[in-house]
Amino acid sequence: MKALILVGGYGTRLRPLTLSSPKPLVEFCNQAMVMHQINALAAVGVTEVVLAVNYQPHVMQQFLEAQQEKLGIKITTSQEFEPMGTAGPIKLAEKHLNDGEPFFVLNSDVTCAFPFHKMIDAHKKSGAIGTILVTKVEDPSAFGVVVYDENGKIDRFVEKPKVFVGNRINAGVYLLSPGVFERIEMRPTSIENEVFPPIAAEGKLFAMELEGFWADVGKPKDYISG
Repeated sequence: MKALILVGGYGTRLRPLTLSSPKPLVEFCNQAMVMHQINALAAVGVTEVVLAVNYQPHVMQQFLEAQQEKLGIKITTSQEFEPMGTAGPIKLAEKHLNDGEPFFVLNSDVTCAFPFHKMIDAHKKSGAIGTILVTKVEDPSAFGVVVYDENGKIDRFVEKPKVFVGNRINAGVYLLSPGVFERIEMRPTSIENEVFPPIAAEGKLFAMELEGFWADVGKPKDYISG
């Protein structure tokens, strides 16, 4: 099984910490941010992790070469030469990821308990093209809300709702089937706005609720509280 971690951002929200180091290598709870995700992926049986990068790729590669020996998994990079959004990097890394099996996609800023085993089970059971991890927030008006039925089938996404439609938001962790590649063009693309809505309209996009802690540690407030 394989996984892609989206680490292409410049980490401007965490400056000055990211002036001398790529954001994924900034320490969080005594290890580099990205290692929390890589360790969790390795524990669930992922054998290859691809990092979508565009900032200081040589620094990332040096660090990762040492880590892959320790973990016994393959860690590679897929370099963007222009910002590709949240879906473009998936298409760009298709040659690394597409082995005919589902694969994980993670936003490098998020941290939680990473219920990967449960996501795999839910994805198989539903026959989905995509399974999105969702988390509960107190004030959904500041986020994009995911609206779904009692079986987890996603109906729609509502960006910063003015009236209450739900309190579950995209947690930035996905399990996608290979059929998603044909739905993404090789250009800067938003997975939230351009890829997921058509899949949801086909009834092939499902949500799985996260239990417990979740944080976007790319935000200074969450980074400090974490």
